[in-house]
Amino acid sequence: MTIHVEDGGSAVVLLTIDRPDRRNAIDAEHVEALRDAVTGAAEGTRALVLRGAGGHFCAGADLKGIEGPEFAALLRTLLHALRDAPFPCLAAVDGAALGAGTQLAVSCDLRTATPDAIFGIPAAKLGLVVDPWTVQRLVAFAGQGPARAMLLAAETVGGTEAHGLGLVQRLGPPDDAVAWAVEIATKAPLTISGHKVMLNALDAALPTDPAVAAAFDRAWSSADLDEGRAAFAERRPPQFRGE
Repeated sequence: MTIHVEDGGSAVVLLTIDRPDRRNAIDAEHVEALRDAVTGAAEGTRALVLRGAGGHFCAGADLKGIEGPEFAALLRTLLHALRDAPFPCLAAVDGAALGAGTQLAVSCDLRTATPDAIFGIPAAKLGLVVDPWTVQRLVAFAGQGPARAMLLAAETVGGTEAHGLGLVQRLGPPDDAVAWAVEIATKAPLTISGHKVMLNALDAALPTDPAVAAAFDRAWSSADLDEGRAAFAERRPPQFRGE
């Protein structure tokens, strides 16, 4: 398995995606392994660091392993596991954090990044849509303007810019996230878990507008999604028709 769980010392869990040949892109099997590692963290865990091997955090979903909206639903269980973990989760972002990579990063409580890291949601280049919770989280951390540019224009944000926006809390190599987690682990765990619960409770209720669900279903069952995946595999520009 290309998901590694290690003891980082001081009750810190190190969770590493190790698929450098795919820039750490993830499919359903990897999502399940990551989710199980988060939810199955040993009792007494004080912090968790999510990172990627080989110079990239996560280049997104492995399009070879996406068959439909079921993947988005499975991914959501991992995103919520990171959000709901009773300990702080830190994303150590290096290189690409695209699509599902950005989703993983914003699901964590804190983020470090190298200056040349790249955040982005290239869904508009592929014909798919992300879930409403990801949109909410991205707006909360990066702001409306940057989130709209990332979601509607598929623009990317570099690590330094992300730090200026507040999307990233610290600039530095992935090892800095580990050192920060070790530092956090020395602080009062009940205080931290309590504050995390309170912060999560501030999230606004997600929209229940039927139009949101309809738009999600329409994109995930569209011919444009088939075209986006085919174009990606064939390394050519997609020809979207809005159908």
